[in-house]
Amino acid sequence: MSGSPVNSSAAGASPAPASPEDVPTANGHTAGLTATSSVTASGLATNGLATNGLATNGLATSASNGRHRGEPSATPSAAEWTESIASRAGEAGLKRVGMVAWRDLDDPEAGGSELHAHEIASRWAAAGIEVVMRTSAVDGAPRAGRRQGYEFVRSAGRYRVFAQAPLEMVAGRFGPIGRLDGLVEIWNGMPFLSPIWWRGPRLVFLHHVHAEMWKMVLPPRLAAMGNTLESRWAPPFYRGTRIVTLSDSSRQEIVEGLGMRADLVSVVPPGVDRQFGRDGLGTKPSSKADHPLVVAVGRLVPVKQFDRLIAAAAPLATLHPDLEVVIVGEGYERAALEAAIDEAGVRNVVRLVGRLEADELVALYRRAWVLASTSAREGWGMTVTEAAACGTPAVVSRIAGHLDAVEDGVTGLLFDNEDQFIKGIDRMLADSSLRRRLSKAAHDRARQFSWEATALGTLELLAAEASRRRPRSALRVSPTPRS
Repeated sequence: MSGSPVNSSAAGASPAPASPEDVPTANGHTAGLTATSSVTASGLATNGLATNGLATNGLATSASNGRHRGEPSATPSAAEWTESIASRAGEAGLKRVGMVAWRDLDDPEAGGSELHAHEIASRWAAAGIEVVMRTSAVDGAPRAGRRQGYEFVRSAGRYRVFAQAPLEMVAGRFGPIGRLDGLVEIWNGMPFLSPIWWRGPRLVFLHHVHAEMWKMVLPPRLAAMGNTLESRWAPPFYRGTRIVTLSDSSRQEIVEGLGMRADLVSVVPPGVDRQFGRDGLGTKPSSKADHPLVVAVGRLVPVKQFDRLIAAAAPLATLHPDLEVVIVGEGYERAALEAAIDEAGVRNVVRLVGRLEADELVALYRRAWVLASTSAREGWGMTVTEAAACGTPAVVSRIAGHLDAVEDGVTGLLFDNEDQFIKGIDRMLADSSLRRRLSKAAHDRARQFSWEATALGTLELLAAEASRRRPRSALRVSPTPRS
């Protein structure tokens, strides 16, 4: 799962991570809830939950009786979303929720997984839920503090945190475990094995299967151990746990690759921050660069496979002599990518610009003719949606996650190999009418996603887990945002 460096990546080289994740399908069901990422006939994305086939734009139907709680306005206000989250949490008795994650948002290696957790935690906190997030330590940063309404506790090293965090929670060192009304485990490569030590309402965020990513960042023996842990040892512990992932295609991989129960794997797509704009300015030809501009965004780590983009730059430059390729982000593979640029002889074409400020990234997305993603693994590909919100279509690898983030031939193009990648970029750069059509469709689709809907969709699933443990007579219907 990728997130833009403006939100989640940090500058500077860093060691290979403990997890292969550099950052980061039939519908799942729970107590009458179906998680889905489809778009309704009215144009509203479900982006969360639907019951009995009734799309609700993330404003879910009662888990107890399947009754729809009322249609929201087409564009609910932040206050309306917050009210709906608070009401659902209150009805389920979710006052204090713990989250355990490998890395904190301030970690130099933070990426899409950390951004996703932060966006949800901050919106839950805004709704009055007391949220505490436990992660590994961040060098030079305080051990504990508060960020946008939620607590964070950061201690222990990259490997030790997987043992220390559960022990501290059970021992009550950062709030007695008995005081928690729910738990969210973020399984990012290495699991915390929460089903062993937490018996209350629980969700697990699992964005995608890591598979070959282990080999990309770890020595062969450790990679084999990591892959075995993920695919064989850990899954049996989680087969009775509600899993939340980002896309239908990732859900299919989790069910088929890890043997998880299909009825316990739900889909809640990620949102897109309002800073990337929904005003349509990026769809106007006048906003685009006066020369072919290809942009790629993400951490400079093996799974992103930016070397494939660098290798494609030479043949593309012969077709488009004034081509510019800009790669945004930082990471421990920067030196290797700089060397690849020199080896390919494209120093005058490809630039690594590091991290950008928010307004700079928005401006770059809007100027770009196309976004490129050559990643090997994604839960969704949040930079694809960020660019789309800015009116820029994408050419992306045909992998789980991307299959949902991009509608092939509608909001972008999918590719299977290097030849298709080069042809796809060339086609996008050469055909202005194609770019305009895909730009408009990409922008329109991106408008359907919001972090508010994501926060409510995930809260609905945790609430359903909490509610099914309570007497049915205790359940009651709560309101949702109204127009």
